[in-house]
Amino acid sequence: MRPVVALRLPVQVDLAGFIALLQRLQVQHRVTEDAGEQVLWVPAEPVAEQVRGLYARYPQGDAGEPLAVPPHNAAGSLLARLRGSPLTSAVLLLTLLVALVTWGGENLQAVRWLSFLDFSVQGDYLQFYPLASSLAQGQWWRLVSPVLLHFGLLHLAMNSLWWWELGRRIELRQGGLALFGLLLFYGLVSDLAQFLWSGPGLFGGLSGVLYGLLGHCWIYQKLAPNAAYRLPPGVVGMMLLWLLICMTGIFELVQLAAIANAAHLGGLLAGCLTGLLGGALARWRR
Repeated sequence: MRPVVALRLPVQVDLAGFIALLQRLQVQHRVTEDAGEQVLWVPAEPVAEQVRGLYARYPQGDAGEPLAVPPHNAAGSLLARLRGSPLTSAVLLLTLLVALVTWGGENLQAVRWLSFLDFSVQGDYLQFYPLASSLAQGQWWRLVSPVLLHFGLLHLAMNSLWWWELGRRIELRQGGLALFGLLLFYGLVSDLAQFLWSGPGLFGGLSGVLYGLLGHCWIYQKLAPNAAYRLPPGVVGMMLLWLLICMTGIFELVQLAAIANAAHLGGLLAGCLTGLLGGALARWRR
């Protein structure tokens, strides 16, 4: 099912209240900018007609009645959400598949194909090979593929939940192509930061990318406020506090976990940079 245009409005029009209404009514949508206009997309023409009628009555989002969309069950609602954010869903499903193949990081022979540095298992130790030799063999995917690796169920669950929350926001607001570009950029920056900081080692996970998405939404929202990037109160502060706690080394000290702090910080700085550029461009267009 291809998305259709429900509304075209000048960029000066504040859609924050109406977008919040659509989110509250669980109407799948995304907003893009095109030639000085805001374009609101929805999954199908019947929904578009209803959205147009809703906007005619409640342009500020102060609706007192629900949008009359066809009822659907929980399974159908989940399927609609997956279809409404195809790239977010695809990365999530790919991450789950990699977790199964690598058995949560326990299958080192599978892990080595996605790790930043290739390695061989020598008894209880890992022997890492230079990155240059892998790149010379055309293994360029290693620069970003560690984002798909997760070590343990908790690691996978937490990152998957945050990816679903933050990835969908950006895909709905800026499109799947933009999210894919940000994923590659944050993955590259966070992986390189961790490698340069800690040297040869085994690391992975979406958390560096997630800090990038967080920084992007945070700074973008400051410069060009929009409902899609408005995070719940306290989320940014909580994530920054968690980053600072991890950087103290307390988890390594008690041998609870090894945290890729450089990847987190690198991803956050990269996200703040893209949020600054994207937010400034959106503000200038307005």
